[in-house]
Amino acid sequence: MPISPSLLSTEEVARFHRDGYIGPFAAVSPEEMSGIRQRIDETVLTTPGPNPKVNTTMRHLDKRVIYDLCTHPNIVGRIQGIIGPHLLLWAGTMWNKEPGGKEIPWHQDLNYWPVEPIINITAWIAVDEVTVENSCVELIPGSHKKVIPHIKAPADKWFEEEADPKFFDASQRIQLPLRPGEFILFNEKTLHHSEPNRSNKRRLGIAPRFTVPIVRIDHDQLFPGHAAILVSGEDYMGFNRLTNPPAA
Repeated sequence: MPISPSLLSTEEVARFHRDGYIGPFAAVSPEEMSGIRQRIDETVLTTPGPNPKVNTTMRHLDKRVIYDLCTHPNIVGRIQGIIGPHLLLWAGTMWNKEPGGKEIPWHQDLNYWPVEPIINITAWIAVDEVTVENSCVELIPGSHKKVIPHIKAPADKWFEEEADPKFFDASQRIQLPLRPGEFILFNEKTLHHSEPNRSNKRRLGIAPRFTVPIVRIDHDQLFPGHAAILVSGEDYMGFNRLTNPPAA
């Protein structure tokens, strides 16, 4: 698998380790994203996917338009600069929040994942225009320095569990609006959330998740038939289930 040259400077890598996130950067232009968005609306959101539980996860496994966006060189080249040249694309979620969509509570992603050890970089890619009004990602810089306990979330929130508010200061959050085609990167412990969509515009984003071959994925806990895709480098461990990118 090809290895892209790192697209991050030494200072940018240091900033990622300090803050737990970096960006925004552009994967594609807003004009390019317009065509991608149309294909997603017509061929992805309207069809079932490989995960029988929900059609908005793991679509990089069955739709080339999603796979190509998730593995764009502008994304992969930056992730390689943080965790190295050997990358597995192991998960991905399409976050489709229509007007009135629920709040996603404050959380650390590692709370939910069947992987060990938990090493991950997530790219959150804006398909639509993402604004404060239609629920951009908010995160707390530096919050990845400790693991936060999670507790049961109120019924009006998207997730069943949330980070315990006694253990962090939400006033330290920053808001990250994105133009179509832009993305941010953050790690598995960075606290983040999004408000309800209080606008009259949809907010669609895609969050592919990348790890390294030393991480063991419990594929069947995700769903039967789940597999990862080797995006770059080599699978030098060989214990994860791998599959090829979708053809179309």
